Amino acid sequence: MPQPRFLGRSAPLLAVVLLACGPSSSAVPTTGGAMALESPVPLPDAVLESHDGEPFDLRADTGGEVTLVFFGYTHCPDICPVHMANLAAVFRDLPLEVTREIDVLFVTTDPERDTNERLREWLGALHPRFVGLRGDRESIVALEEAMGIPVSVVSPDEETSDGGYFVGHAAQVLAFTADDTARVAYPWGTRQRDWLRDLPRLVRGETPPVDGPR
Repeated sequence: MPQPRFLGRSAPLLAVVLLACGPSSSAVPTTGGAMALESPVPLPDAVLESHDGEPFDLRADTGGEVTLVFFGYTHCPDICPVHMANLAAVFRDLPLEVTREIDVLFVTTDPERDTNERLREWLGALHPRFVGLRGDRESIVALEEAMGIPVSVVSPDEETSDGGYFVGHAAQVLAFTADDTARVAYPWGTRQRDWLRDLPRLVRGETPPVDGPR
């Protein structure tokens, strides 16, 4: 599996709570759309493995496009499928000339269970344009730190009621514009109408309306 490389220092941590995805999750969706980041976050210079088993260079393979990055895992019962299903629905509603300028990257925080086959199957059922990315836990933690989000937590010894195990991860989608910089993030609870309004603006290089830094 390719080992990532990183350039530059880590961005400041975003003021977003780490959410635990599990059968008893009590996460409450926020309202509104984009939230402003305290400072711009550069897209890290990193290489992971795509769900097709090929090296995926975050910068080279997304150059000049809007890139949405979300850290999660396919066995999540609530936050991850809702975020990704909302994006998939919006992709089906937006014109092709907009969606072809957007990359959606799902970085698994549970690489032990999220094999390439599992990622292909799970994401393929949502939208064929979505890309799953894998790395070892050290690689994923390094990428989370480089993007300035709370580091995910995997506790194999903490069993959940469905026979799985505890995984906690940040619940926001980072939106990188064509200049490889994120200035806004979309929290858990972002509605489809917010995505429909904002994605064309991001493609045009405009700043979407924000709720202010959190």
